[in-house]
Amino acid sequence: MIRYILASGSPRRKELLGQIGLQFEISVATGEEIITKEKPCEIVEELSRQKALEVAERYIGQQRGDTDVIIGADTIVAFENGSKTEIMGKPKDAADAKRMLKLIQNNTHQVYTGVTLVVLKENEEKKIITFHEKTEVNMYPMSDEQIDAYIATGECDDKAGAYAIQGRCGAYIKGISGDYNNVVGLPIGRLYQELIKL
Repeated sequence: MIRYILASGSPRRKELLGQIGLQFEISVATGEEIITKEKPCEIVEELSRQKALEVAERYIGQQRGDTDVIIGADTIVAFENGSKTEIMGKPKDAADAKRMLKLIQNNTHQVYTGVTLVVLKENEEKKIITFHEKTEVNMYPMSDEQIDAYIATGECDDKAGAYAIQGRCGAYIKGISGDYNNVVGLPIGRLYQELIKL
């Protein structure tokens, strides 16, 4: 039997895993995020790996013939700002959210989600699989008033890049190139293909 464990308390990730009919339990990673990489794709892979490995420690030695698969994920928004790439996680406050939204409105940015699978089997070395997906998102212009009204909904508080594509900010999404679910927080199609390989 395979037991799946999601190393995240994100309601979006929980919902996406449920969409594909996966039975899973949740064990939230709570450790400090340590970033040593610079490229967006490497940052999300590093953070997803930290989360999955932290939770895996809680399950090592509990397999008894079964297999545990821990799923860690992390999402960031990246925006090419001149010669510099701006990395956006969750906003610290309303002012930070406004700064992010002013940058990405009327422009194209990238959403990266890193996923790490840690596979635990009795009497075997743990197996680690890490990958990432990138989605390009193009946004319509947003006025200061529209940005303020959106921030007032509270929807952007815990979202990378200060917006939720599946929420009210959908009104400002001009188009995407890549996996929509990746922007929501989990590239579920790619994840499912990796799970099938296991």
